[in-house]
Amino acid sequence: MGETVTVYDSDDEGWSWVQLEADGYVGYLPSDALRAPAGAPTHRVSATRTFLFPGPDIKLPPLATLPFGARLAVREAGDTFVRLASGFVFARHVAPLDAAEPDLVAVATRFLGTPYLWGGRSAFGLDCSGLVQTALTACGLACPRDSDMQEAALGHAIDPAGPFERGDLLFWPGHVAIAETPDTLLHANAFHMMVAREPLAPALARIAASAPLRSARRITA
Repeated sequence: MGETVTVYDSDDEGWSWVQLEADGYVGYLPSDALRAPAGAPTHRVSATRTFLFPGPDIKLPPLATLPFGARLAVREAGDTFVRLASGFVFARHVAPLDAAEPDLVAVATRFLGTPYLWGGRSAFGLDCSGLVQTALTACGLACPRDSDMQEAALGHAIDPAGPFERGDLLFWPGHVAIAETPDTLLHANAFHMMVAREPLAPALARIAASAPLRSARRITA
């Protein structure tokens, strides 16, 4: 919610071919999911998930569920709720759009247990590069969408033999993980089918059966 897309084509079956303004990614969206912007976003959802209510009352049936990072055009900010054109969101679940998170690893750990979803980039489902992009974007750092793009663009190269520091990115062909500590990593992966925390050495050994660790990169502010 709140992201801007350019629509290049719409077909008779209800699909539109679009490009995201934020990272240039292209793909199809249901045409009925697209709306004209309701004002420039001012805030973003800072909780993993939150509800959009039709009124300032948590007992009302929600209109929608909004994921972490959804961009909101807040028309009125109150102590308990903020008001959008389309409804109300709990105030403590939003943050100003320019308020950057201080720690990408802390952001990534909020998604532990989130189901793995190929192409997913929200609290409803994540893939490996979606987790990295979501965490870095929340920290105010631009990040491309796919792992090969991230490997080419982010940070600077470090020795893939380690030792690793908190926030280092580890890359395999088609996969990326985040070092939580020198001995643990976080990643959305199809082995666990969720965002998982793993001891580093066993994870490296298991993944090496399919592909060796190719590179590692360190993010600096």
